[in-house]
Amino acid sequence: MTTMTMAKALNSGLRRAMENDDKVVLMGEDIGRLGGVFRITDGLQKDFGENKVIDTPLAESGIVGTAVGMALRGYRPVVEIQFDGFVYPAYDQIVSQVAKFRYRSGGRQAMPIVIRIPYGGGIGAVEHHSESPEAQFVHTAGLKVVSCSNPADAYWMVQQAIACDDPVVFLEPKRLYHSAKGDVDVDEPPAPLFASRVIRPGTTATVLAYGPSVSIAMGAASAGEADGLDLEVIDLRTLSPFDLEPVYESVRRTGRAVVVHEAHRTLGTGAEIAARITEDCFYSLEAPVLRVTGYDTPYPPSRVEETYLPDLDRVLDAVDRSLGW
Repeated sequence: MTTMTMAKALNSGLRRAMENDDKVVLMGEDIGRLGGVFRITDGLQKDFGENKVIDTPLAESGIVGTAVGMALRGYRPVVEIQFDGFVYPAYDQIVSQVAKFRYRSGGRQAMPIVIRIPYGGGIGAVEHHSESPEAQFVHTAGLKVVSCSNPADAYWMVQQAIACDDPVVFLEPKRLYHSAKGDVDVDEPPAPLFASRVIRPGTTATVLAYGPSVSIAMGAASAGEADGLDLEVIDLRTLSPFDLEPVYESVRRTGRAVVVHEAHRTLGTGAEIAARITEDCFYSLEAPVLRVTGYDTPYPPSRVEETYLPDLDRVLDAVDRSLGW
């Protein structure tokens, strides 16, 4: 058992994947000599060489397009998009090629690409550096989409994503890179990649979150104890495919659900989750499924981002509104 930051856990997970499979290749802007702007790949080029950890030009479309060609030749490329808002130059490649190739080939051609995207706010940065574009990839058939929320998951999930024969958009909450620390057991068998997890049992209401919002949900659950609230918190972990059976089981017990995410409210992942809960748990619900999200505006200047982002008070307010029904 080793205590790691999320950044160190991701670095260790990438290292182990490269040690176990010589077809794993990392590509991205400044990921080699610099180790990435967040130092996630620090030291990997030195240990594995410039042909395995490749510094690319500033051209996201070219990075992902090159990864497609490498995947077709049997490699398992892992590409880093430097910031969430920089993914859009590669969006055509991701949607038109990466997501469709395996289906187009009738399942004969694997497309084992991992697209690592640092995402979310909370670091005092401007737009293009603090966005949450996950719903756009969840909406794209053919892509798997996952998000880690703690170092142990980061360590194992990145290795599982690399081993997957389908393309995986791997969302990393950048605000947690160096602030989240936790124990990582490198010998313990990991949970399945595409599975959600109940991380705090409760009976009052079900709070659903993923990535950077999990710590907010847990903070709200702890704060709510003083008011007699017993909140169940579920870390969704996987957004495509959703693993909602644990969610349905929880909501059927609590009768209430609150979904938390940083992305825009309209057509965000919370809207789809709310629709599915309503369809499957309608007769168990004591209140509508509520959402606590970012607002339907471009990401704001850093001086007001804390007002924009979901926080403990907004989550508890949603729980109170749910209980008021």
